[in-house]
Amino acid sequence: MNQKNDTSTDFILLGLFPWFRHPNLILIIILIYTAAFTGNAILLLLIWLDSHLHMPMYFLLSQLSLIDLAYISCTVPKMVTNYFTGKKNISYFSCATQLFFFLTLGLAECILLTLMAYDCYVAVCNPLRYTVLMNPNTCLQMAAAAWIGGALAALVHTIYPMNFPICGSREINHYFCEMPAILRLSCMDISAYEMVKFVSTIVFLLIPFILILTSYTLIFLTVLRMNSQKGKNKALATCSSHMTVVSLYFGQAIFIYMTPTLAHTPEQDQIGAVLGTIVTPMLNPLIYSLRNKEVAGALRKCMGKCYN
Repeated sequence: MNQKNDTSTDFILLGLFPWFRHPNLILIIILIYTAAFTGNAILLLLIWLDSHLHMPMYFLLSQLSLIDLAYISCTVPKMVTNYFTGKKNISYFSCATQLFFFLTLGLAECILLTLMAYDCYVAVCNPLRYTVLMNPNTCLQMAAAAWIGGALAALVHTIYPMNFPICGSREINHYFCEMPAILRLSCMDISAYEMVKFVSTIVFLLIPFILILTSYTLIFLTVLRMNSQKGKNKALATCSSHMTVVSLYFGQAIFIYMTPTLAHTPEQDQIGAVLGTIVTPMLNPLIYSLRNKEVAGALRKCMGKCYN
């Protein structure tokens, strides 16, 4: 590939799994992207149109769908475009922008999943105070905290890595500008920044994960004390879908960001990124719609109106 037209500040994205040249791989990614975009868009539309879904739980779910739509769209279209055009370069500004939005959306999702766990906890463990604790103003404040908190932290973790000096190759062994891949290009000692990254990971990954586990432990103990088997099944069904999402998302994020950059390979980073940024956004609407009677009912109602 001739990159002679690239400027000195351009980076070269090697693409998704450059060592695995399977012709159907890009087609699979396009199909997953289409499914993820369509599923999250439909979920957003259902929550907006159906008055029965105008509740705190679904408001937070709509924010999750919005994040997933943007999350998968800030990486996959550029990767697919590079694949079909044969161009691998990305400008310094575009790389920084992609990194900022990727981190903003990822961190916002961590915060939002924690807030959704709290919503489940209040609904199951303190139902009589649910409408007071989860009022509309509180929900708006939760959404704002997720977006603003994610953006502020992302700004810090975009400015620092993008200003580290790069000596030699500017090839990023990834399909988008991700922090660990960029840090590998630096020719200076990044141990101080690795410590900052580790502390941030504790704040945005480990602590939220512990809070989520605490919420579900309290929910589980409350469910065990219920006399009604129907009530137990309903409570567990309400929160099991959320726990599935949490396991998928936090698992790969903790592996990538809670360990030093050089402790895992670029291949492992890419596999983790695919799970977090491509697979999970596709699964989220499927998990919530297939395991939630209200969402499934709203979908049937909407489809009924379309065919009548």
